[in-house]
Amino acid sequence: MPAIRRRALIASAVLVPSLAVLALLAYGFGREPRYIETPMLGRPAPPFTLTLFDGRTLRLEDLRGRVVLLNFWASWCPPCRAEAPMLEAMWRELKDQDVVFVGVNTQDEAPRAQAFLEEFGITYPNGRDPGGRTAIDYGVWGLPEAVIVGPAGRITYKHIGTVGRTLLAAKIDEARRGVVSGSQGRGEYQSTR
Repeated sequence: MPAIRRRALIASAVLVPSLAVLALLAYGFGREPRYIETPMLGRPAPPFTLTLFDGRTLRLEDLRGRVVLLNFWASWCPPCRAEAPMLEAMWRELKDQDVVFVGVNTQDEAPRAQAFLEEFGITYPNGRDPGGRTAIDYGVWGLPEAVIVGPAGRITYKHIGTVGRTLLAAKIDEARRGVVSGSQGRGEYQSTR
């Protein structure tokens, strides 16, 4: 085998795998590490029934025609505690409009969840998801997590981690107009204002 051909084979054997590894690294480093794709955007929201902490029953289908913010939370979750005052303040501003906030307490004990609601003065409807079925149906990855369901009953936005007030207001407005977000959001740990 001529020396030139042998060098070309060796160079190919080293160069091709090296380029493949570099391409994978470039792809991985170019992606947002907290971004988790979801197939749920634009799809019908899974139906659920929650028993609220005040004893009433809430069914998603009864809220059709309104924008629904589902907030998945737990009392032991520090980011949930951080965003609770902002969510309550937004609820008080929007509750007389076409928006409903619904808290879905998951992976928690009822007395601790009730104490959380009292500590933060939460007045929007909240119920327990003791078996985690609703969280599973909505593809919840971590807490807190927010899901916005538009008036037509389709998921318009999903956010993992704390969500900021400005972004949440924009996504609620988009849902009112029937706009489905092109991507899922991720935590805004720097601010919940």
